[in-house]
Amino acid sequence: DDEDVYSENDDDEEALLSASYEHGTGHRPFVKPGRWLQVRDIVTEAAPTLLFTTIGLLFTGELLDHVSRWRAMREVDQLIMIIPVVLNLKGNLEMNLSARLGTAANVGELDEPHIRRKIIFGNLMLLQVQATVVSFVAACVSFILGFIVPRAEIPATQPTESTPATRQLLRLLRRRPRPTLPPVDTSRKFGIHSFFMVVSTAMSAACLSSLILGSFMCTLIVLCRRYGRDPDNIAPPIASCLGDLVTLLLIGFISTLLIPFLNGLVPILVVVAVLVSFFFSFVATYRNLYVKDLMKQGWVPLFGAMIISSTTGIVLDLFVSRYEGFALLAVVISGLPGSVGSIFISRLSTALHTVALSAAPSGTLRPSREPSSNLVMIILILITIPVEIIFLSVLHGLGWLHPPFLFIAFSVFFFCCAVTASLFIARLLTHFLWSKNLDPDTYALPIHSALMDLIGQLLLVLCFEIVTLLG
Repeated sequence: DDEDVYSENDDDEEALLSASYEHGTGHRPFVKPGRWLQVRDIVTEAAPTLLFTTIGLLFTGELLDHVSRWRAMREVDQLIMIIPVVLNLKGNLEMNLSARLGTAANVGELDEPHIRRKIIFGNLMLLQVQATVVSFVAACVSFILGFIVPRAEIPATQPTESTPATRQLLRLLRRRPRPTLPPVDTSRKFGIHSFFMVVSTAMSAACLSSLILGSFMCTLIVLCRRYGRDPDNIAPPIASCLGDLVTLLLIGFISTLLIPFLNGLVPILVVVAVLVSFFFSFVATYRNLYVKDLMKQGWVPLFGAMIISSTTGIVLDLFVSRYEGFALLAVVISGLPGSVGSIFISRLSTALHTVALSAAPSGTLRPSREPSSNLVMIILILITIPVEIIFLSVLHGLGWLHPPFLFIAFSVFFFCCAVTASLFIARLLTHFLWSKNLDPDTYALPIHSALMDLIGQLLLVLCFEIVTLLG
């Protein structure tokens, strides 16, 4: 297969790349000798990753249930409201980072040590700039929601415990969660001290999470390249899952440290420290030629995805209390198809970048024949069905959910519909953005993720409705 000449007519069908390129700098690429061996690699790399991230998302929801009872969350209402918005924005940042670096690794840009250091350092600094901006926006959004969204009062006899309804709502705050509000004490006032508490918690947690997770993702992608693995099959779902988990832990930990100083100057000093860090990160990013232009890109889809997810949540939260287990099942019927789509988008984007480089005057890259896009879509659908079945088995084994067989059959069917829709949307969106000279690594993932939240949960509602009508 590696000896075949690339044809423009095979643009979509033959250019899905993994790591089999020849690099003009003399570095030996990781050549995969045959198409079906690459199919095997997709299965062995993507399937365990999807299973790991799905189980991780499930336990992240359970962790949030516990964090919601901590002192800081009970005393400052907006800290609960800020979690879904921060997780929404931060998850997209990490997925964009993994997609960009996956493309860079596959086209050989990370092979030269000095170039690799500049690219990785520049992306980490860019991540700090983006995390600071989106966390500040999230803090402002939480305060606006605190004023305009009606909330129920907590009974005076139980001020420190989450109600069952609250716990059910909190479980909904999973991957790309929406700003669902638990019952809070409406007699509390929103003051300047609360604002700085929320801003300092959000900004410091987001920046620390970006530093920790960004470093981990860079290391993971470099190791994938070194050992001949395709980061496009591994990195995007892990970035999404770990981004939620790490950010949630840091929000809970930092808010617990700051809550004794709620009415003091410590939260203000934390905000000042983060702004100083933002200034140095901005300067470092601006001076880095590899990432300088990225500061201007990607903001529209990032905040557009936040609006889509928030609007989706306001509509679909009506069904959480109506259907038992809705929040738990939403993890897999929207989260898993979104993860599969992120893999496909990352692979397609790498293919398009490589085609562009091979057509450049320097002609440094020659793409090899790869599995067609349709074949890759079929493979991704087939490997996600066992993941769905394992997920339902875990829910049953833990005693969290006991669905009847009829419901399982319909849920698997609608899950397959969600995965299929995710892959078709991923392909259409990636090629549309590329035709508009917009980098899919930056623009596609946030919009795709938000759309899959909407589509996946609408299909889940349809599944509940049909099974209910059938008795």
